Amino acid sequence: MGERLKGRTAVVTGAGRGIGRGIALLLAEEGANVVVNDPGVDLDGSGQDSSPARQVVAEIKEGGGYAVPAFDSIATSSGGESIIRTALDSFGRLDIVVNVAGILRDRMIFNMTEEEWDEVIAVHLKGHYNTIKPASVLMRQQRYGRIVNFSSISGLAGNVGQANYGAAKAGIAGLTRVVARDLGRYGVTCNAIAPGAATRMTESVPESARQARARAGVLRAGASNVAAAADGDPLYTAGPEYVAPMVVWLCTDAAWNINGKVFHVRGGSIALAAEETPIRQLNKNGAWTVEELVSLVPGYLMQDIANPAPPAADLEVPGRPKAP
Repeated sequence: MGERLKGRTAVVTGAGRGIGRGIALLLAEEGANVVVNDPGVDLDGSGQDSSPARQVVAEIKEGGGYAVPAFDSIATSSGGESIIRTALDSFGRLDIVVNVAGILRDRMIFNMTEEEWDEVIAVHLKGHYNTIKPASVLMRQQRYGRIVNFSSISGLAGNVGQANYGAAKAGIAGLTRVVARDLGRYGVTCNAIAPGAATRMTESVPESARQARARAGVLRAGASNVAAAADGDPLYTAGPEYVAPMVVWLCTDAAWNINGKVFHVRGGSIALAAEETPIRQLNKNGAWTVEELVSLVPGYLMQDIANPAPPAADLEVPGRPKAP
């Protein structure tokens, strides 16, 4: 076992399976005490099963590490507080929070129900708040802490049929940048991962949805994830264990100055996401007129910028020249 995190205590939500499990195991290998949080729900958030969290705890203990399970839901503030309290009661301190837990309720926006919207937002976006809030109080007092959140390309670039999930994941990226600024002066860092891995969640996406996303340019052009996997593309076949090393490194002392950043991690690829900054701009002394913008916006501001979902070629669109 390594000792980069010896004596540290980490909470990992959604740690019973997939990416969260891989992170919990590697944190323990590096010497951290781990609270393995997972209520064992189905992908849509229904049901409950304590066995996934207990199995990960058993694996960690078999490897000589220290871990305890926590079965609370992160969708409520009381659940988040209980998870943090488990770390304190079990190990006497809290140093690391990794927010991985999530559910899916995919549906096109025109068919999505309010319940489907609220439940995904509650688990993902509010779920991050529910653990970060109580953890931040402790980390601020002790002048140390590491928070690693989980965003997604669905929120950063958009994904067909995931308005609820994408909104939550984009919100998590924004939350990460704000928390980094709120806590940075106290020696606490907050970063985010936008992962890519073959997991129970990705395998649940219907092939029809994969094809729709491929047509929209979300997946590799001309192929679905399944086709890419058949080609042996490591960016699409890599398991969740590929994500864990970057997460764990962000939790070490070596990452003390990495704060408020989003990293794309898929297979053997790790990329730093660009900050949200203007790439082109129009300047004028005074207000622009609509007449001026008619030519300047498409001719300069949006030049060579593609519409991510253009209307079908056979659809008559006001403003678009008719096909010959």
